[in-house]
Amino acid sequence: MITMLLRVLGHECAGPVRRTVALMAATAIAEGLSYALLVPVLRALFGSEPGDAWPWLLGFGAAVAGFAALRYVADRSGFRAGTTLLHGMYYRLGDHLARLPIGWYRPGRIGEVSVLVSQGVLQAMSVIAHLLAPYISASVTPLVIVAVMLTFNWQLGLAALIAVPVVAVIQARTGRATTATDTERVARERAATGRVIEYLQAQPVLRAGGRTAERFELLDDSLADLQQASRRATFAALPGVLGLAVTVQAAFTSLLALGAYLAVGGDLGAAELLAVLVLAARCADPLLSLAELGGSLRAARAELVRLDEVLRTEPLPEPPEPRQPAGHGVEFDAVTFRHGDRTVADGVSLSVPDGQRLAVVGPSGAGKSTLLQLLARFYDVDAGAVRVGGVDVREMVAADLMARIAIVFQDVYLFDGTIEDNVRLGRPDATEAEVRDAAAAARLDEVVERLPGGWSAHVGEGGTLLSGGERQRVAIARALLKDAPIVLLDEVTSALDPVSEAAVHAGIERLMAGRTVVMVAHRMRTVRRADQVAFLDGGRIVEQGSHDELLRLGGRYAGYWDLTQVVQY
Repeated sequence: MITMLLRVLGHECAGPVRRTVALMAATAIAEGLSYALLVPVLRALFGSEPGDAWPWLLGFGAAVAGFAALRYVADRSGFRAGTTLLHGMYYRLGDHLARLPIGWYRPGRIGEVSVLVSQGVLQAMSVIAHLLAPYISASVTPLVIVAVMLTFNWQLGLAALIAVPVVAVIQARTGRATTATDTERVARERAATGRVIEYLQAQPVLRAGGRTAERFELLDDSLADLQQASRRATFAALPGVLGLAVTVQAAFTSLLALGAYLAVGGDLGAAELLAVLVLAARCADPLLSLAELGGSLRAARAELVRLDEVLRTEPLPEPPEPRQPAGHGVEFDAVTFRHGDRTVADGVSLSVPDGQRLAVVGPSGAGKSTLLQLLARFYDVDAGAVRVGGVDVREMVAADLMARIAIVFQDVYLFDGTIEDNVRLGRPDATEAEVRDAAAAARLDEVVERLPGGWSAHVGEGGTLLSGGERQRVAIARALLKDAPIVLLDEVTSALDPVSEAAVHAGIERLMAGRTVVMVAHRMRTVRRADQVAFLDGGRIVEQGSHDELLRLGGRYAGYWDLTQVVQY
């Protein structure tokens, strides 16, 4: 458990964790040893001179005070380590998730990651603050008390010692029996979380289609599966809980019977018998808590395993000796990329000189957006190379590559903050004048003027309080503020009304000026201004040339052009 915890946290956290564990173990030992003083105290109290018990009582009080001080220090250390590690774990997990390939975020990951970063991280990090101290106390203190019993009466100590392996076996078997059901319960919990998120996100579509009741039935089935899995997990743990309770009670009863037998035979005094029974009773409480603590630790360990799996997922590799590009030209050199069993890009070769514009057009599913993602290194190619300024993007540091690229997607995501906060994501250290200039160039100032609150207006989660055209203007202003030499545009005006499209198009023209541009577009207004056009179909370049050259060729692009003119008409 500790090994897994250290692997998840990182070796830099080994020192505080080991110190905390050592303090907790010392506290448990001190607690067990303090109870040893009960025997002389009771001997004196039941002897001919009860006043002789005072020194032992003072010693017992001092021992308890020492144990209390150790317990305070250990608990404080546990809480401080727990909160520090929790804070660090969130940062470590967030940094790692940001470096994972986009392909890792397959469908269903939203529910898994949301459970992991909320409930999972809290449960895993609670081990240090809440679970480790009572578990160590429940495991170590009874062993120390058994050792104390052996020193006072070997028969009773040996009888108590026999129960130790029985308790250990019950704990081990309970853990094995509940592992499968716990895994199933967690899987059902993740699936149910994903269904809830899906149900909430799909409300507009479901209500428009009149399918709300049916969709709720699917969510209800998922929650019912979770309930059944939780019930199975409870029943799987029940034999262990009952077995542990029966074992502890049987051991206590055996000690009582053996002690009575020894006392009747004259081999054990009444004071010693009472002391041993008090010690045995003190053993019973922590042992009985082992079942609950063991279940909580197994659940926490399962979350640690899942955290470990995520953290061990390899991000895109960084080059050991990074190279710096000489310019901002873009090149796709015989690029091949596969997504699962499907070849999305098949031997694509394109070159965009510094400061020129390339438009990529073609039918849906042709692999157009994938080229932009490969250029931004959301994925690594399976064959060939993608170069910026003559340097393979795999030979550049990710931060350096992204500093040279501004991206405007078709679906813009805005964070739940103000408009200014979302624009400043492009360059947080920009001055107020620079932010306002970028907004004016993107025609965002028109939006700001009519919104209550102006620049302080909140956009809502995902930007839901703004229209599609307004979100696009925020994204363009953000890209303008970033002032990157390479611009990637992914069908940014395909779903806008004419008024919004005109405003966004003006911002795009300002954004593209003097920069290397790779755009995916359906609107021919933008394509005609490109220096070259590539028609992509089935992951391959079918035709390539300028707009006029391809029209004269009368091939696939010319047919596509004619079709778009008919549709627009």
